[in-house]
Amino acid sequence: MRRPSIIVVFFALFLTALQALAAERGALFRISGSGHALYLYGTIHAGRPDFYPLEPRIRQALANAPTLALEVDTGRDPAAMAAVFQQYAMYPAGRNGFAALSPERRQRIEAGLRRQGLDPANMGQLKPWAMVMTLALIDAAKLGYDPRLGVDAHLAEQARAGGKTRIAELESITYQAKLLDRLPEDEQWKLLDETLENMASGRQLRESRDLFAAYEEADQAAQERIAQRIEEDDTLSGKFVRELLMDERNGPMADKIVALLAREDKAVVAVGLLHLVGKRGVPELLRKRGVKVERIY
Repeated sequence: MRRPSIIVVFFALFLTALQALAAERGALFRISGSGHALYLYGTIHAGRPDFYPLEPRIRQALANAPTLALEVDTGRDPAAMAAVFQQYAMYPAGRNGFAALSPERRQRIEAGLRRQGLDPANMGQLKPWAMVMTLALIDAAKLGYDPRLGVDAHLAEQARAGGKTRIAELESITYQAKLLDRLPEDEQWKLLDETLENMASGRQLRESRDLFAAYEEADQAAQERIAQRIEEDDTLSGKFVRELLMDERNGPMADKIVALLAREDKAVVAVGLLHLVGKRGVPELLRKRGVKVERIY
């Protein structure tokens, strides 16, 4: 038999070393109590191919985990997700949301959507909050990030491929859609107006870039600066993120993590990075609930 060349051996060792040195990204905590421990990981919902493989501690934790708990498992039932989107994110068939707006407001919003590469003719059945979410994806794409490569989705794929780890949801897609749809319609239009203004000024893209950089570099100081900015932001967009997307959800998330910790050992919980920062983030709420929280990075 021919022996492998020294170049082939070196290349294999080089690839192994690269995987072992995979970058720390996001935030990682070890949570312990009730005789058990779990890992709590702060993720980002869009990514790039070079994010993977994840660093060894996350990969090993997932390999050993009886349960992976996510905000929602978007890959569980695409048909159900589509039905929820139809119910809560879209106006009934035959209704165009723009039709209820004043001509001036409609023209302003339609012009803003066109500047972002969206055809208003294809957007009229979407509720304003759904347009805001669509615009967030556009900003991520401008920065080179793909929602199909989100870290949560990657973890779920790895868990399914392994076949040993149950995937649990801390929330549901219905809960999230109802939460967003709860905003009064006029506030939704104001939120869309403000979002388009922030995109036109470049503010939203800067803030998105800061968030992705804080995740990619596992930069604790940058993450806390983002938390402080959200805490002090009294615009409608700021209050929407702080009060609806963060504060209202963090408490129930913390309660479910404590319950999971009491039931089993070695689980992995993965939620969006912003839920884990600031004085009202999930780690601080867990400390108040009497469990031990250690930050790894």
